[in-house]
Amino acid sequence: MSNALSTVAEPAVGKLQLGAGFRTARLVLPAVLLLMVFFLLPVLSLLLHSVLEPSPGLQNYTQLFGSTTYLRVFGNTFFVATVVTAVTLVIGFPTAWLLAIAPRWIGKLVFAILLLSMWTNLLARTFAWMVLLQQTGPINRLLMWLGVIDAPLTLVNNLTGVTIGMTYIMLPFLVMPLHATLRAIDPTTLRAAAICGASRWQAFWRVLVPLAMPGIASGALMVFVMALGYFVTPALLGGPEYMMLAELIAQLVQQLLNWGLAGAAAFVLLLVTLSLYALQLRFSGRAAGASGVH
Repeated sequence: MSNALSTVAEPAVGKLQLGAGFRTARLVLPAVLLLMVFFLLPVLSLLLHSVLEPSPGLQNYTQLFGSTTYLRVFGNTFFVATVVTAVTLVIGFPTAWLLAIAPRWIGKLVFAILLLSMWTNLLARTFAWMVLLQQTGPINRLLMWLGVIDAPLTLVNNLTGVTIGMTYIMLPFLVMPLHATLRAIDPTTLRAAAICGASRWQAFWRVLVPLAMPGIASGALMVFVMALGYFVTPALLGGPEYMMLAELIAQLVQQLLNWGLAGAAAFVLLLVTLSLYALQLRFSGRAAGASGVH
């Protein structure tokens, strides 16, 4: 009797599973179409431009990697992204730790300030930094009034201006994932380290930083990848000496109308970004596996 019931029930279960699969496919299909139209097709168009214009072949990639000018732009891009990531991490870690251990009202206040900075228009924030950092701006005037400097500092159209502006913009993108990681750490872990004789620096470097490493890695990767493709802030606060890859792509398209070389540069930037993301996923998977084993 039970065998007969199971024989009858199996087709019904299969039909239910098939129906659930169709319903899931209908829900997923709009998202897949959206990604294809607004992501896959533009990327494919860039790739085709890079290998078909002005003539079929890889001459655009050869020109891109064979020119010292373009290689300098690549070097500037990675150098500025590395500097901005490092400065953002140095400022962002204490900020995230403050949000994690501070009283609730202080944490809410700092978090609201971070969110408010994100909601403000990017171009308006960049122009605000141009006003603040110029030689006759408030920062130079304050430093001269305090007697710290005798002559105005050059804080725009150089690496300093780009680093300050991009760090300010990138800070929330590192603080938020890092704050979530730090909030999940049990405070008794640090107390246990202190009871076992660890100094404050030992507890910080050997206990807190390893536990916070997932948040550090994800936040730093997000900042680095976003900095690689940034355009507005480096264009307004930087100078020709520190031209970045996004500025080069815009110049190739808007001024030189060289879609082939611009497509090659954009596709290389995309490959670098995806490679970094894949590396981060692999690192996270290994870290999760190691923690599961131990």
